[in-house]
Amino acid sequence: MFKDYYYQLRDKQYRYFIPEGKRVLKVDPYGQHKDIAQGEMFDYIVLAGTVGTLKDIQAYLQDLRRYCHKDTRVIIEYYSYLWQYLLKLGETIKIKRPEKIQNWVTWQDIFNFLRLAGYEPIKQDRCTLFPFYIPLISYLTNKYLAKLPIFNALTLNHFIIARPLFESQQEYSSTILVPCRNERGNIEAAITRTPEFGTHQEFIFVEGHSQDGTYEEVERIIKLYPNKDIKLFRQTGKGKGDAVRLGFDKAQGDILMILDADLTVPPEDMPKFYEAIRSGKGEFINGCRLVYPMEDEAMRLLNLIANKCFGLFFSWLLGQRFKDTLCGTKVMFKHQYQELVANRHYFGDFDPFGDFDLIFGAVKLNLKVIELPIRYKSRQYGTTQIQRFRHGLLLLRMCAFAMKKIKFI
Repeated sequence: MFKDYYYQLRDKQYRYFIPEGKRVLKVDPYGQHKDIAQGEMFDYIVLAGTVGTLKDIQAYLQDLRRYCHKDTRVIIEYYSYLWQYLLKLGETIKIKRPEKIQNWVTWQDIFNFLRLAGYEPIKQDRCTLFPFYIPLISYLTNKYLAKLPIFNALTLNHFIIARPLFESQQEYSSTILVPCRNERGNIEAAITRTPEFGTHQEFIFVEGHSQDGTYEEVERIIKLYPNKDIKLFRQTGKGKGDAVRLGFDKAQGDILMILDADLTVPPEDMPKFYEAIRSGKGEFINGCRLVYPMEDEAMRLLNLIANKCFGLFFSWLLGQRFKDTLCGTKVMFKHQYQELVANRHYFGDFDPFGDFDLIFGAVKLNLKVIELPIRYKSRQYGTTQIQRFRHGLLLLRMCAFAMKKIKFI
C-alpha cells in the first residue's frame, strides 16, 4: 500500500540527513510539536509535509528560530507540484493518508521564505520516483533511477536543508597545518609570508619522511622565530590524509586551516579564509584554483581537465557547488571537525589525500560550503608529489564509493 511504504520511505530519507546523537524536534504536518521548555534548543528541526499546510510560512519559520542555535539545521520536506493531482486521486481512492495541502510551493518559494525568515539554504535533494511497493521495481527505481538528473526532477518528495543566520563579530584562534614532505626550501616562507589574524596563530608542521632535511629545517625555524607558536610532528603513517588527521588531532586553535607546503596557494590569502569562516559566510571554506588565471606550469593540462570534471561530478553528488575539489586549502571550525571524526565510521578511513575525508564529512554534517577563489602559483622549490594516473584511478574508485554512500542510499 502507498501509506505504509511511502511514509516509511520518507522517514528513512530525512533521517539520512541527521548524524547520530543529535537532538531533533519533529514538527507534525499541521505545524504542531510537543511542549518545549523555555530556552530549549535543538540540533535539527524537521518539517515533513508541513509547509503545505501553514497559513503563514514566513512567520512560522521566524518563530522556530527560538529553538535554534548557530549550528541548528532545519530540514524541510515537501511534495512536488507535479504530483498534486495524483496525490488527490490517491486520497480519493483511500490509498494515501488525507492531508490538507493549502500551499503548493516550489523550491524557489521555500528558498525565498527561508531568507526572509533569517535562514540560509544549504542544499536540496529529491527522492521517491515510485511511491508504491513492488518488490525489486520499487528498490531499483527509488534508489538508482530517481537519482539520475533526467528523472530526478520528476520525483515526489523534495528536501531542503537550511541553517539560521546569526550576526557575529567574535574573533577566533587558528591552527595553520602545513603537511610537508621534501619541502625544505618552503618552510621559512610558510611562516614569514602568512599574515597575522585572529586572537592567536598556531603553526603545526607534520613532516612525512623527507629526504632533503625538511624535519631539521622546521627545527631550525622554531628556534629562529621563538615569538611564533610553531609545533613539529613526524608522521608514523604515510600520505597527506594521515598527516592532516595527525595535525588536526594535535591542534589547539578554534579554526583549523590547511596550507600546503608547496605554497602554490599563497600564504598571503589565508586571512581571506579566516574572515569567510569567522563572519559566518560559510562553515567549510574550500579553496578554488579554477577562477583566476594560473601561473605557467602551475597545473598541467590533464590535471586541469580532471579537476573540472571532478568538480561537476561532486556538485551533482553532494548537492552543493564544488568547482575545485582537489585544492589543498580547506578551513573549518575545530568543534565541527570533531563531529566529523565522531561520524567518520560512516565513510571509513578511505582517503589517502585528506581532501575527500573532509569534504564528505562536511557535507554529511550539512555544513555550508563556500568556495574561495585564489590565484594558483607555480611551485618555487621541489617537485610535485602527485602521480597523475595512479592517483587518478584511486580518485575514480573514491567516486564510486561516494556514490554508494551519499547518492544511492
